[in-house]
Amino acid sequence: MLSYVIIGIAAFLAGAINSIAGGGTLLSFPALVWIGRPAVIANATNTVAIWPGSFAGVVGFRNDIAKLQRWLFWLMAPSLLGGAAGAYLLLHTSERMFSRLVPWLILGATLLLAAQEFLSRKFAVLAESHRRPTAGWITFVFAFQFLVGVYGGYFGAGMGILMLAALGLIGLADLHQMNGLKNLLAICINGVAAIYFAVLGAVVWHDVVLMAVTSILGGFAGARLAHRFGRKFVRGVVVTIGLVMSVALFVRL
Repeated sequence: MLSYVIIGIAAFLAGAINSIAGGGTLLSFPALVWIGRPAVIANATNTVAIWPGSFAGVVGFRNDIAKLQRWLFWLMAPSLLGGAAGAYLLLHTSERMFSRLVPWLILGATLLLAAQEFLSRKFAVLAESHRRPTAGWITFVFAFQFLVGVYGGYFGAGMGILMLAALGLIGLADLHQMNGLKNLLAICINGVAAIYFAVLGAVVWHDVVLMAVTSILGGFAGARLAHRFGRKFVRGVVVTIGLVMSVALFVRL
């Protein structure tokens, strides 16, 4: 019962954090590891559980997404292929190897989240010089999005930051359009990974149901609290938690 309370609270907080600043996986995934789920199974279970919460973001930006049909269809392909490749790689990584990678993955995602604003400014400058991207530049961005998809299917924490960078590099500047398209591409990446994990029996379903419900509730709560706390405060909390989790998992190695 205590294990269910832990992952329920972690998923609730993850849903709230994802709706405000992103990075909720840095809470929900380690919680599964700490209650004793094998790292690979925990990662697959977390992907399936958190996936439904992404739909709320798409619904909220549906009008903005409708203006981007050209990029939508082009970017879905590398996202789906990358997500499938990442999911395949995860289930073909040994439990021992993945457990050793986990602290590094969490640390990397935490640092990525901490540097989000700095990276956004740098990519904005680069995107400005490619406001009318060439065919070669677009090919590079599609390859970049494929790699983001691989990362998302394999682990996923912080991939939203990378996707915003990719969208900026093809000349998109409207933040609402970028966030809407990012959420839809995240559904593609996590969706194909979730299906693969479910078909191969790599998820703990009672964890999935509990975490899915509580993360959705957390998402609604986060939307209400967004103006009270703000993105910077929430991001700082998540970064702190991520660093603590990283240190704790390194100690466990």
